[in-house]
Amino acid sequence: MFNLFQFKGLSDGEETIAVIHRHWFNILQKFFSVFFMVLFLVGSYIILPILFPILTKALFNSLFVFLESLFAMLVFMLFFIIWIDYYFDVWIITNKKIINIEQKGLFSRDISEVELDKIQDVSTEVHGVIPTFLNYGDVQIQTAAEQEKFLFRNIPDPYGTKDLIMRLNKQQEKSETDALKSILHPDEV
Repeated sequence: MFNLFQFKGLSDGEETIAVIHRHWFNILQKFFSVFFMVLFLVGSYIILPILFPILTKALFNSLFVFLESLFAMLVFMLFFIIWIDYYFDVWIITNKKIINIEQKGLFSRDISEVELDKIQDVSTEVHGVIPTFLNYGDVQIQTAAEQEKFLFRNIPDPYGTKDLIMRLNKQQEKSETDALKSILHPDEV
């Protein structure tokens, strides 16, 4: 079978089942603030010189344009940081493990993984009218590993993701049980 998502760290026989990003509504919410900042920027550039004609004089105009440019750079940086955080927060589900890649700022990233047989419990949380209507929410995975909890935040189809993880967990347990039986009782296989 062709594995669409290949990455370093896949073991032999390991296949990528799902690559999950946050729901599109999550980034849209964050971009609303950027949109209002751009509106404020454009509005102040048009309206403030009309209200305060002194801003059209050379010295004040230079200061005004400098401040507007500084604010525009800050808005662009905020847009870029929001996009980077959204795009590089990824959860990868394979047939053997779950990998959580979480971007923290521009230059920091946490990567953790848990094997499917270490999963003890999977729960979902969907709070609010919009998340219910758009079918997105959180999936929390309780593990017996070093990192006790994995949290998939604001992902699409949390119930489907939970079911997928639980099904893979059961398959992993069954294959381990079958392998143990074949070792203990090779004549029965």
